[in-house]
Amino acid sequence: MTDVHDKATRSYNMSRIRGKNTKPEILVRKFLHKNGFRYRLNYSKLPGKPDIVLPKYKTVIFINGCFWHGHKGCKFFVVPKTRTEWWTEKINSTIERDEIKNKELEKMGWDVKTLWECELKPEKSTKTLEDLLVFLRK
Repeated sequence: MTDVHDKATRSYNMSRIRGKNTKPEILVRKFLHKNGFRYRLNYSKLPGKPDIVLPKYKTVIFINGCFWHGHKGCKFFVVPKTRTEWWTEKINSTIERDEIKNKELEKMGWDVKTLWECELKPEKSTKTLEDLLVFLRK
C-alpha cells in the first residue's frame, strides 16, 4: 500500500509534530504548578531526559504519546498500513529505550511516573491528575 500523501505533504505533516510543550505536557505542568509543585523541564542530566522532574520528591514524569511510544490496547496506537515493518521497528525500539531509561532512573533512586496521552484527554484527565497527586504525596 502506498502513502495517501506525496513526500512533501508527508514531510510537512511530520515536521508539525512537537517533541516538547505538547498540550498534554502543558496540562500536567499547569496542574502541578496550581497545586504548589515546582519542577524542572526536559532535564538532560537524567537518563531519558524526563519531561518533568520534581527534585524535591525525587520523581520524574514522562508524558508519552500513545502512538509514538506504542501504548498497547489504546485506540490511539494503530500501526500505519504503509511501511508497517519500518514503523513497527521504530516503535518497538522506542518502547525498549523507555524501559531501559526507566530502570536506570529507578536504580538512581528516582520514582518514575508515566502518563499517557489518552489518559489526559478531557474525559479522563481529572482522574489521572488526581491519581498523580496521590502518587506524589505518598
